[in-house]
Amino acid sequence: MENNTCLEKQPLCEEMLEKMNAYWRAANYLSAGQLYLLDNPLLKKPLSMDQIKKKIVGHWGTVPGQNFVYVHCNRAIKRYDLDMILLSGPGHGGNFLIANTYLDGSYSEVYPNISQDEEGMKKMFKQFSFPCGVPSHCAPETPGSINEGGELGYSIAHAFGAVFDNPDLIATVVVGDGEAETGPLATSWQSNKFLNPVTDGAVLPILHLNGYKISNPTIFSRIPHDEIKSFFEGCGWKPYFVEGDDPMTMHKKMAETMDTVIEEIKAIQKHARDEQDPERPKWPMIILRTPKGWTGPKVVDGQQIEGSFRAHQVPISMEKPEHLQLLEAWLKSYHAEELFDETGRLIPELAELAPKGNARLGANPHANGGLLLKDLRLPDFRKYGIPVEPGKTKAQDMIELGGYIRDIFKLNEDSKNFRIFGPDESMSNRLYKVFEEQNRDWNGELLPTDDKLARNGRIMDGMLSEHMCEGWLEGYLLTGRHGFFASYEAFIRIVDSMAAQHAKWLKVCNQLSWRRPIASLNFILTSNVWQQDHNGFTHQDPGFLDHIANKKADVVRMYLPPDTNCLLSCFDHCIKSKNYV
Repeated sequence: MENNTCLEKQPLCEEMLEKMNAYWRAANYLSAGQLYLLDNPLLKKPLSMDQIKKKIVGHWGTVPGQNFVYVHCNRAIKRYDLDMILLSGPGHGGNFLIANTYLDGSYSEVYPNISQDEEGMKKMFKQFSFPCGVPSHCAPETPGSINEGGELGYSIAHAFGAVFDNPDLIATVVVGDGEAETGPLATSWQSNKFLNPVTDGAVLPILHLNGYKISNPTIFSRIPHDEIKSFFEGCGWKPYFVEGDDPMTMHKKMAETMDTVIEEIKAIQKHARDEQDPERPKWPMIILRTPKGWTGPKVVDGQQIEGSFRAHQVPISMEKPEHLQLLEAWLKSYHAEELFDETGRLIPELAELAPKGNARLGANPHANGGLLLKDLRLPDFRKYGIPVEPGKTKAQDMIELGGYIRDIFKLNEDSKNFRIFGPDESMSNRLYKVFEEQNRDWNGELLPTDDKLARNGRIMDGMLSEHMCEGWLEGYLLTGRHGFFASYEAFIRIVDSMAAQHAKWLKVCNQLSWRRPIASLNFILTSNVWQQDHNGFTHQDPGFLDHIANKKADVVRMYLPPDTNCLLSCFDHCIKSKNYV
């Protein structure tokens, strides 16, 4: 094959792999620069201590592996014309997403001050994990992000929420191997039992085994290959392994594997849609094993860094004079002078590797869901009201609300942008009437005795995990749709911190003009504490309201409707609102 015909659309060739490796070096260089540098961003002068941050805060260990994934997503997007978003599950390493969105231009479009030149690069380096700068996570400030690390465990749930009713979207998720040990993440592998290949998109999990948490090995990295394979096959996935540490070998393996899994996803969807066959397939996933802190310093002060837990945070601390030479040698190993021109711009033959326009991971509108948000068509809530005769009228508020919600489903049948979420409690919460219009979503085995289960249901109450219900709903809202979460008051406490994290996300979004408003995260708490004579003490826990009440009123709202008519009015108000909990 001639070099000049070696493009993304064609089979892999050496020139393409070399370019991808160079692009990866550029991303690694920018990620390391964000940790350390205040000045001299292209190392045109010898490095000196006054050019280095006084306090170095941030994470390196997960970053090179995530940069590697990003480069390979870019190629897949271009080769297959994909609509893809990327979720970063590891708790830290936000410098990877800033570096990559900077390289593809989407960062500078949102933040013109961080320009694609030497001056902009210097500002980008300085602002990272710095007072009045940007956080070290994939925060709301970062274009392309809908999953902020820190509190771990929700990346796959967010990804599934994002692809429900989004048939052309692929949500690629980097799952950290530390994150994989959390309860919510561990159960979220079961989400594939709720995905309809005809009407939903696809989730591509990439379990990133870099071997270590902050100071311990990770469980998945220390069990035999066959055990890992059996685990994921038992959860209904088809795992592909990409393992090693030699960059060029790994680029070839990863590119071939990405082609395989994307073609498999496309084939699954084509079959499902051509045959109208919603039965659950074995979706592919990737298990990527790379060294922690890959391409970073090998040894510092006689201790192993790359490939050990010591690479997790800052690989070289700067309190010893000899560390300056180590840092300079590490940064120079990426050869920035080969990757960026004299002005500090990525050279054209590398810049062309990135997708264009909204196909870029940093510019995909699904990762800024307010751009796609359409208002719901809502019935007039007054028509569902109850004429009250004091002492005589008998009605139940949730039963009557069910009729109103049933008709939201009817009115938005074409838009398919509304779902109910809850842990196995929709009937128990007296939402009987919604089942006149909709079924529960279920892609496991079906039996003739099942009640209201269907492959295309829109009531997401088939999984008894509050974490999944909340995570799916957040992903659904963050990509521009509507829904609510109904649960017993006592058990909503399980997602206290998730609600708080979402409130923090919204608080930051309210200060970012480019983040368009999304539908509010709405909770209905039923089975309240004073109604628990039959359940007893276990079901008496009114603390969720306390927890929400200590947040600021610019992000949270609480309503306590005393009867059916007030509930109808409240619900109508809440389901129309934006950017609140």
